Amino acid sequence: MKILLYGGTFDPPHNGHMNNLRAALALVQPDRAIVMPAGTPPHKHASATPAALRLAMCGCFTALSPVVEVSDWEIRQGGRSYTVHTLEMLHRTNPGAELYLCIGSDMLLTFAEWYRWQDMLRMASLVVESRTGTDLQVLHAAAAQLEAAGGRVLFARAESYPCASSDIRSGQIPRTQWPEVLPPEALAVIRQNRLYGSL
Repeated sequence: MKILLYGGTFDPPHNGHMNNLRAALALVQPDRAIVMPAGTPPHKHASATPAALRLAMCGCFTALSPVVEVSDWEIRQGGRSYTVHTLEMLHRTNPGAELYLCIGSDMLLTFAEWYRWQDMLRMASLVVESRTGTDLQVLHAAAAQLEAAGGRVLFARAESYPCASSDIRSGQIPRTQWPEVLPPEALAVIRQNRLYGSL
């Protein structure tokens, strides 16, 4: 069995996140793809958006494939969310499964700074999407270093999408453009709960 893990704060999930997961699904063709919104990410401030609403917005990912499911496991753990603990849980509950971890290109460049990154490389193959499409040389150099440390790095061709969740939260992307950058399911949760200054 192949299991793909896609984690993040998802505050909110946008079409760039959708493109990344779509590309990873096409490359790996997993039996299960688990979208895992973080409780409190170790490298960011705690999200001001309640975890239950971030979880609800992540329902948008299930439209991509019947194998996609959304899990509240990290949220239920409380405290900071470390990806290595999630991989250990999946390894323990799915003995013999091949694990894949879907990450963005920026995360690949800093992966060796992650908590227990060597253990993560032993447990899962990394599936990386380039957001810009122009940084392949630096990405392949970073991948080579991780592979020298015993890891396996796969590249998925994701359509570049110039959007960040922080741009939506900060108002840099005006509300009139939200239908263009947000999946309908996420947009419905945002409007129902008046998130990010929505009316």
